[in-house]
Amino acid sequence: MTPIVSLVGRPNVGKSTLFNRLTRSRDAIVADMPGLTRDRHYGMLRMAERPVIVVDTGGFEPVVDTGIVHQMARQTRQAIAESDLVVFLVDLRTGLSPQDLHIAAELRKTGKPILLAVNKAEGRHNHPALAEFHELGLGEPFSISAAHGDSVPDLLERILQTLPRESAEEVQQSVVAAGDADAAAGPALEAAPPRVHSLRLAIAGRPNVGKSTLVNALVGEERVIAFDLPGTTRDAIEVPFERDGRKFILIDTAGLRRKGKVFEAVEKFSVIKTLQAIEQSNVVVLLLDATEGVSDQDAHIASFAVEAGRALVLAANKWDAVDTYGRERLMAAIRQRLPFVGFAKFHSISARTGAGLNGLMKSVIAAHAAAYRKLPTPKLTRAIIEAVAQQQPPRSGPVRPKLRYAHQGGTNPPIIVIHGSALDRVPASYTRYLEGRLREKFDLAGTPLRVEYRSTTNPYARDV
Repeated sequence: MTPIVSLVGRPNVGKSTLFNRLTRSRDAIVADMPGLTRDRHYGMLRMAERPVIVVDTGGFEPVVDTGIVHQMARQTRQAIAESDLVVFLVDLRTGLSPQDLHIAAELRKTGKPILLAVNKAEGRHNHPALAEFHELGLGEPFSISAAHGDSVPDLLERILQTLPRESAEEVQQSVVAAGDADAAAGPALEAAPPRVHSLRLAIAGRPNVGKSTLVNALVGEERVIAFDLPGTTRDAIEVPFERDGRKFILIDTAGLRRKGKVFEAVEKFSVIKTLQAIEQSNVVVLLLDATEGVSDQDAHIASFAVEAGRALVLAANKWDAVDTYGRERLMAAIRQRLPFVGFAKFHSISARTGAGLNGLMKSVIAAHAAAYRKLPTPKLTRAIIEAVAQQQPPRSGPVRPKLRYAHQGGTNPPIIVIHGSALDRVPASYTRYLEGRLREKFDLAGTPLRVEYRSTTNPYARDV
């Protein structure tokens, strides 16, 4: 099995900075503010030939037993339990703290191998303050600077030396697992790059709509923190899982707020991460709150997903918390405020109880299939000819556009390229008519559809 190394420590000691350096990525949000990381974040170690999974954890405060900090501590404890080695990060600038002592006491009880890394030691690798960390009873402190990379290669060498040796057969199995996101369930999946056929599903919506609760319900474990507090999720967390023999990469995104309410730099990073997650997904589930209706943020997310060409499914969460009148109002609001996503299937669900999730996932799979459907040129051309025979494009002055043949120009979203003459005069209303006919003909529910026109030039026309 691929070994797992967890980075643990109190808030703002540099765990995410070290994670980004070890994985050679920018997957974890980094800023000079405590408490940014709240969920477990997996990545592959990119600084060694041997495959190793690195886990970034939230600030660990083991003595707090309430609120969001308690939920973060539960995530950290779960990461420690599944690890082969724990790197305990402390901060040389602030020195030894009582919280460090509490963490060290809990780590010793686990029986896991522990490396003590003293971060933020730029140019002070022989500083006398290092001596006080011997009080933790975790062996020789190892001074590093995650931000500048000082002594990080030496720490990496110590990590590889401390991890258990593998047989040649186990090493080969680990290499396969590290390069195949579908090899097995669990953390190794999160670290490995997904195959093309792993469906990337982004769960998007405004804050506190139940995105993390939905992710946990689909995965079947408390994989991300679900808490009754807007903005709990700040990063885009990827969670691989399998359902009915199908591989998925679930992406739990931070809730998008109106621009006027994005005050902190952290919130801005979260918005960027959310938009990137939507762009990099195959299908987006826009989660609405049935108790609050459709907001400007919901319309903004839907619009961005359509512009990005992503397949889309609408889901109204907390359906069991509204009465018949509230449900009718929600459906009316969807028709009024989200008319441009009429192609998307709608599902009423309860992430808390799991109601409606089977139907939701069936629509996700169908939308993904529609987004990548291959449309043969003869069938497309026949469909266009039939549509024109049913209703011709309107004249534009003395000219009527002529649609002659069509072919597919791309997938995700499907792009239909129509050739003919005077096609620059086809009105938007007729394009919508064609889209409707094509959706019905080729079962393209759940995906945006792009229609492009290519007008044929007349070789005998005189140059003016």
